[in-house]
Amino acid sequence: MPYLVSSDLPDKSAGERFRLLVERGGILRLPGAHNGMAALQARAAGFEGLYLSGAAMTASMGIPDLGMITVDEVAFFIRQISRASGLPLLVDGDTGYGEALNVMHMVRTFEDSGAGAVHLEDQLLPKKCGHLNDKRLADARDMAAKVAAAAKARRNLYVIARTDAAASEGMDGAVARAKLYLEAGADAIFPEALNTAEMFREFSARMPGVPLLANMTEFGRTPFFTAQEFEDMGYRMVIWPVSALRVANKAQEKLYAAIARDGGTHKSVDAMQTRAELYDTIGLHAYEALDSSIVETIVPEGMPQN
Repeated sequence: MPYLVSSDLPDKSAGERFRLLVERGGILRLPGAHNGMAALQARAAGFEGLYLSGAAMTASMGIPDLGMITVDEVAFFIRQISRASGLPLLVDGDTGYGEALNVMHMVRTFEDSGAGAVHLEDQLLPKKCGHLNDKRLADARDMAAKVAAAAKARRNLYVIARTDAAASEGMDGAVARAKLYLEAGADAIFPEALNTAEMFREFSARMPGVPLLANMTEFGRTPFFTAQEFEDMGYRMVIWPVSALRVANKAQEKLYAAIARDGGTHKSVDAMQTRAELYDTIGLHAYEALDSSIVETIVPEGMPQN
């Protein structure tokens, strides 16, 4: 039902609902959703929470993931995804968009926009995707100060601290940083770019009882593992951050090539979401029913044939 109707809205905050999903046991599966339509499709597939990736946001804007976007630009994505789906959303907070006060502003803005959780990372700007080379790390104490600021600013937002230290400081460095971030107020830890099952198991074993997030991105340093395999290795959350965007982008690339080649879309219709499927996904008739002045839309039965 439309988010415009108050009775359709959840009675708990997104942060409270996200925490309950993490704490109920098992592993929380969080597919990436880069816009409202992707969020609706993920919800229809049965997912209970979503992830908003900085890499997916920036790629959808046609720019690289180098920490260039602003808090308000991210808030636009948060609002459309949380409103469309009603699901608790974990948001990529990059490095917090500055220092402690900037982090607090980010947390308030994200929470007011509908986010359920955020993760902060311990890189320096210009930051990189966690699976790329030559990442530069912030001082661990500076990162801990950001985590403490986030915890102080939130109402119910679930705060996850990401560390990229495994690549440059080894497992000992990553674990030491994670413990410091937990002491600063993080609810969970995200060890980025671990590249073997042994590394995932070791990190989990050295952080007993701590909720951990795994990143199952394609074309990175991490081999393919299923959600169940991550759970068996001791992880409570898993994200597929850019998968939906990758598939959508590939489909668009094929469509544009077909139009250029064939002079139209007539050979691509079978690969399209139909008008009826689109209207069903976005709940068009439910919105129309809210206003009796709108005549219900009738979907054409088919396209005219030559």
